[in-house]
Amino acid sequence: MFIVGIDVGGTFTDLTAVDSRTGRVVVTKVPSRPRHEAAAVLAGLQALDIASRDVRRLVHGTTVGTNAVLERRGARVAVVTTAGFRDLIEIGRTKRNIPALFVPTFVRPKPVVERRHRFEVTERLAADGSVLVPLDPASVERALEGALSGGAEALAVCFLHSYLNPAHERAVADAAKGRHPGLPVSCSAEVVAEYREFERFSTTVLNAYLQPLMESYLTGLEERLLATGYTHGVLTIASSGGMMTTETARRLPIKTIFSGPAGGVSQACFVGEATGIRDLITYDMGGTSTDVCLVRDLAPLTTSDGMVGAFPVKVPQIDMHTVGAGGGSIAWLDVDGSLQVGPRSAGAAPGPAAYGLGGTESTVTDANVVLGRIGASRRLGGSIALDPARARAAISDLAERQGGSLTVEELAEGIVTIAVARMTSAIREISIQRGHDPRDFTLVAFGGAGPMHALALAEGMGIPSVLVPRHPGNFSALGLLASDIKHDDVRTRVGLLRERMAVLHELFTEMEGAARRQLELEGFGAGQQRLLRSLDLRYRSQAFELNVAVGDVVAPEALDAVEAAFHRRHLEMYGHADPAATVELVNARLAAYGLVPKPSPARHTTAVTSLDAALVERRTVWFEDAPRDCPVWERERLPARALLRGPAIVEEFGATTVIPPGWRGAVDEHGNLRFDREAPA
Repeated sequence: MFIVGIDVGGTFTDLTAVDSRTGRVVVTKVPSRPRHEAAAVLAGLQALDIASRDVRRLVHGTTVGTNAVLERRGARVAVVTTAGFRDLIEIGRTKRNIPALFVPTFVRPKPVVERRHRFEVTERLAADGSVLVPLDPASVERALEGALSGGAEALAVCFLHSYLNPAHERAVADAAKGRHPGLPVSCSAEVVAEYREFERFSTTVLNAYLQPLMESYLTGLEERLLATGYTHGVLTIASSGGMMTTETARRLPIKTIFSGPAGGVSQACFVGEATGIRDLITYDMGGTSTDVCLVRDLAPLTTSDGMVGAFPVKVPQIDMHTVGAGGGSIAWLDVDGSLQVGPRSAGAAPGPAAYGLGGTESTVTDANVVLGRIGASRRLGGSIALDPARARAAISDLAERQGGSLTVEELAEGIVTIAVARMTSAIREISIQRGHDPRDFTLVAFGGAGPMHALALAEGMGIPSVLVPRHPGNFSALGLLASDIKHDDVRTRVGLLRERMAVLHELFTEMEGAARRQLELEGFGAGQQRLLRSLDLRYRSQAFELNVAVGDVVAPEALDAVEAAFHRRHLEMYGHADPAATVELVNARLAAYGLVPKPSPARHTTAVTSLDAALVERRTVWFEDAPRDCPVWERERLPARALLRGPAIVEEFGATTVIPPGWRGAVDEHGNLRFDREAPA
């Protein structure tokens, strides 16, 4: 029986299947089909050549929600809110983020719900959750009548302070379902049970915006899988890195908004544990974008304050930084003639010029083809035959428009250098700018284009070592199989920490009881459950908080340790701490895991004992504006403990690893490629 992970990306849909009996891994890639993602999933399963009846678990990461928000193609949503707060999602926090702060032509993006589809009702809760103004049934009826007559496909109910008392929101939801039983309803107290109204309202509106779309996508996928003989449920990876059932994904699609990239981070932690590397920076470069994440002691940095386009998304998520730099990123000339790369991408269609699918603009992939770093003898992703002549023509055309001062190879190397610089800035933002020294970390490179640029990126950041795992082109899909079911819960109770012990005990008892019941319904017994507590804390009078893990029991005698951990976290994050200051509680959080069996890390075995036997060819590859005669090795044939020295190329299905001059590598016992700098002669 197989377990299958599917990562639906912007350019390729990656699939990885693991035989649960033998540990055998099968990988494939198929071109993604924007707006027809389920078709790409089915095509990929067919390409794996595994019968659906032999699959017992299927996990997928999806960009359906992200793309729908960015492309403004979600459902028609109506908002029902407290009187006086109709315009909150448009007013926001009246701040402009850099670089918009310095753009005089900046226009604030419009919310996804027009003003005429936002309705006020008479009700008001105090900051402690008590009722100041009772809910007026007549105003509720008027609001629902306006929403339904306006053609609402989903409803968002957003009341002030409802995270403390959801009764009014639930009453409106019940009334809406009574009038229109099939209407999806998102209540802010269920989507984000914590304070800060703008972020809570924004997240709830986006959740409603995605509900009909996610319902249609998942239903279609499940029906098509059922028709092929697959009889088990479909699991979806959440932004937090855990899995969730389709029932949860339908109800809370906003939690899938950063779905796909989270799988790669989970798998990197899995590989790090197997190889003894506990501090790492993940580097996932695909066809459209690059995602980076810092992992300290095998724990990815997390946040509950993300952004999708211009909109806040307040859900637990792995703290990743994304830049528009991928293999398909287009090189172009700015108004002053300077060379720029990205964020616009050629995507899956028409793709880079080298694909021969109609693309004519030069991309990072085309530059690597011209430099010889990507060979034309191997089909990209197993299906796309590369055309070096088209790649060269695209780069040549750009060189002519730039004035002809650079050769085609020089311009191609310039394109790669600029792309690497953009990715370097992303790593600098998650490391140096947050108080972490990148020299203390190992760079774990994956994605279809990650290994190609990883060593150059590490050189620029001073990162001493790089690990390229097995199956890097399908790494995120493989990571989906290493994830557990996860449910996140949060409760806001602002007040002095030392005065909130009784409240914390009640909150954690309530959250843990609900989490255990949910996990039991999903088939996880007590021995398959793991609960982790944490607190959001801040110094008194601060506006924002930091998350600190706490033990199984929040007791008075543990408070000193909790406060000490907060002071250390504050010092690490901001460079200062005040142990004499009063610590304030903001939120209590619970992460509940249902533990699933995971594939065991396989040992690398090959019948080949000589490095020469893994040699595919020798070809000319450009480095530092000069051609080099380089060996090209087949990765699957590399013997264990083989030593590799640059300049060289390692090819495999789905990815190419470029080893520049001055770097050396070895194959470890698990088949990972481990690189570091050559010692100076």
